[in-house]
Amino acid sequence: MSSPTATGPGRVLVAVYGLLAVAASARSAVQIATDLAAAPLAYLLSAVAAVVYVVATVALARGRGAWRAVAWAAVSVELAGVLTVGTLSIVRSDLFADATVWSDYGQGYGYVPLVLPMLGMWWLRRTGSRTSPALDAAAG
Repeated sequence: MSSPTATGPGRVLVAVYGLLAVAASARSAVQIATDLAAAPLAYLLSAVAAVVYVVATVALARGRGAWRAVAWAAVSVELAGVLTVGTLSIVRSDLFADATVWSDYGQGYGYVPLVLPMLGMWWLRRTGSRTSPALDAAAG
């Protein structure tokens, strides 16, 4: 049986995810409501990041059963997003009229968006007998 993810240090992880969920949600809501035409790609990507953070927060807080799979999916999407958007914001800055939560690998948020999914994956692996579905497939 797997350990719950929201105990011990996992509480801090869930709290940081919750903080980013609120920050990204507020940021994207204001940007979309006030000036979507100025940077639609950036502002919509910030909204996607907000949804990912909300889902990750809830899934990590629940931490058992199907919620573990949801948590794995959320932190995996988060890592892919921050790496993709972070790289594109550097090599193709012309695509982004304004910064997103994941721009420059989360520089505007102290690089927390870059480190957080790795910590999330580590914590999920540490607290459960299940590994990432992607790791299971790779292991054969």
